[in-house]
Amino acid sequence: MSFDPATLRFNEAGLIPCIAQEEATGEVLMMAWMNADAVLRTLETGRVTYWSRSRQAFWVKGESSGHVQELVDLRVDCDRDCLLAVVRQTGPACHTNRRSCFYTALRGGDEVELMAPIV
Repeated sequence: MSFDPATLRFNEAGLIPCIAQEEATGEVLMMAWMNADAVLRTLETGRVTYWSRSRQAFWVKGESSGHVQELVDLRVDCDRDCLLAVVRQTGPACHTNRRSCFYTALRGGDEVELMAPIV
């Protein structure tokens, strides 16, 4: 079956959330937005490409930092309104230089930092 990005359910801004997950460990790395063209570019190049809402431009993960996300599999959820990019991550995924953007836990009413930046 051929994939048509028009079958995805984009929000009113034409975007769909994409969660990046490390293939080797199952670790959730980050969430960012894609538009239809970013989805197609990701599938064509094998390099995960997001849409930067602040810059209004494509953002190829690792293009400037070297912290590349190599696409292993791109999956669509049951409602077709969220994507899961299974990736091989080089270096940290978070712009704070941490392995994952999800480095803060809420425990007992407190925020707990789970990981320090990679030096």
